[in-house]
Amino acid sequence: MKIAIIGAGAIGALVAGYLSKGGIDVTLVGKRKDVSAIKENGLIIDGVRGSMVVPVEVTDKVEDGADLAILAVKTQDIALTLSENSQTLKDVPVLTVQNGVRAEELVSQFIPKEKIISSVVMFGATYLEPGKILHNFEGDWIIGRPFTPNDDIVKTTGNLLNIAFPVHTTENIRGMKWLKLFLNLNNCLPALTGKSMQETFPDLEICNLSIRLWQEALIVVDRAGVKLESLPDFPIERLRALVGMPLEEASKIFSQIMTNLSESPLYGSILQSIKRGRPSEIDYINGEIVHLGDNIGVPVPLNKKMVEIVHKVERKGEFLSLEEILDLLR
Repeated sequence: MKIAIIGAGAIGALVAGYLSKGGIDVTLVGKRKDVSAIKENGLIIDGVRGSMVVPVEVTDKVEDGADLAILAVKTQDIALTLSENSQTLKDVPVLTVQNGVRAEELVSQFIPKEKIISSVVMFGATYLEPGKILHNFEGDWIIGRPFTPNDDIVKTTGNLLNIAFPVHTTENIRGMKWLKLFLNLNNCLPALTGKSMQETFPDLEICNLSIRLWQEALIVVDRAGVKLESLPDFPIERLRALVGMPLEEASKIFSQIMTNLSESPLYGSILQSIKRGRPSEIDYINGEIVHLGDNIGVPVPLNKKMVEIVHKVERKGEFLSLEEILDLLR
């Protein structure tokens, strides 16, 4: 199979590197600065599997001939990317890897629903500079059809991707994406401080805030009738247990979890976008809780405020202290 990976950010480049290293025919499609760096130096990957330089075929344009396209751009970039390449990709299965739950809906405006495969990425990576990626931690890759039952194409895709990461298939990929959304809800906090998760989450007041974001979101999701599905290393029962604990106890556990995710500094997708001077995906993470709350008439003031503050940081380019964040939310 020939695979086109569209988007040379953290996840797209990491997957391209590991699949290429495993002998798969991969073309990575990126911006010109990424293409130039990789052509000159190869794709440089550091992290939990050691340091390596992987030769990867790279281009700045989606070309004909792919048997599978992995769409690794941010959710907010999907419409533009597919509007420019819909004819090239119209007969190609497209695998989404975005955070949040909106990607498949956006892709379906350009690609037939029966061609779309959705996924949940549980491994973590950081974009350091053009052509250089840090693999922070290992994790599974869960795939499944969002609009139709799984088929042989899903099975074949899973076998192929398993070369890079352990792959699981599910018939309720949407429920898993909603649960993964909870894991991403707290990416907004390092994004406000400009610091890593390891620097942000030792503060128990910040962790208290994180649990409150989860509490608010879970109320909305339950009232909307969203069927959450357990992830391989994050069962629904763990979320509900933490949300149901006294805040002080839950905050201590949450702090331990978040500060031990990675030995190397971990920044989260929202902060990585801000550091690169690009709009973040906050509207498709905490903003998704706001959207759902508005639709069913349930107020979500905390998540709504987080969206507003992240957008202010994006516009001004000025990070906040922990004290300033807490003052704004009290």
